[in-house]
Amino acid sequence: MKFAGTELGDYPLFLAPMEDVTDPSFRYICKEFGVDVLYTEFISSDGLIRDAKKSLAKLEIFPYEMPIGIQIYGHLMEPMIEAAKMAESANPAFIDINFGCPVSKIANRGAGSGMMRYPDKMVEITREVVKAVKIPVTVKTRLGWDENSKIIVELSERLQDVGISAITVHGRTRAQLYKGIADWTLIGEIKRNPRMKIPVIGNGDITSPEGAKEAFDRYGVDGVMIGRATYGKPWIFREVKHYLKTGELMPEPSLIEKADIARRHLLKSVEVKGERVGVLEMRRHLSAYFKALPDFKEHRMRLVTENDYREVINLINKIEDIYGNRF
Repeated sequence: MKFAGTELGDYPLFLAPMEDVTDPSFRYICKEFGVDVLYTEFISSDGLIRDAKKSLAKLEIFPYEMPIGIQIYGHLMEPMIEAAKMAESANPAFIDINFGCPVSKIANRGAGSGMMRYPDKMVEITREVVKAVKIPVTVKTRLGWDENSKIIVELSERLQDVGISAITVHGRTRAQLYKGIADWTLIGEIKRNPRMKIPVIGNGDITSPEGAKEAFDRYGVDGVMIGRATYGKPWIFREVKHYLKTGELMPEPSLIEKADIARRHLLKSVEVKGERVGVLEMRRHLSAYFKALPDFKEHRMRLVTENDYREVINLINKIEDIYGNRF
């Protein structure tokens, strides 16, 4: 499959953009495990044009991450156009428009999946963003606002017609948030639509190699995006690729390998963000890497309270010494 100007081959895997998760250090680790396409955390168009420090920092991408997309969101035309131009100046492979975030503070003001209530506006903003930049533009969205307004099949056609290069669909409505089971039937219907010529990427509840294979085989999608299942388990991309190629499941990484991943992830975070922020923003990841260990509460508390990255590394080494021969 060709995506945003890059030939990805068969069965490409995408890392879902997740706020406070898919920062440069996590993307670095996922790239090591074979993910094909990366995205930044989503960036507020209003924040970018106001020169908000946190928003501007999210524009930082690295050559080894390519192809990577910068994802922007907003509900007003002019800020979205200006934000797209600013994102383009960071030289990503593509720009992705977030029409899928269900968080109330975003959706209730008409951004993210809130735009599903205003499909005409959604299409018009997309049209103008496509016209404003020279690189490919993609969209990530949901099935609809609620159970009674699943508009995604027709909407996908309309978005294609105004020039997007690919569409990613999460198999839930905004009203569902992340509850219930993702419904892939409409994603499959989009892909089977003879008018659709652009790649269709499916997203939602892909937590295993078997689930990824079913998404490709049963629904015919061009790519599979994995989100929450990567949290504390970035090696899922390696597992999926191995299964798709051989039909065999890989064994879970040993505790020793997980400890090595955690150390490298931490050091990358410190390199990119500095010691203080790099450690603080790693806490959620570190506890996730080791969450399955028994009698782990004391170690977990230290992982999420220690401020010196050297001490965190020492603690990871200690965890490895204690549990390494058993897991």
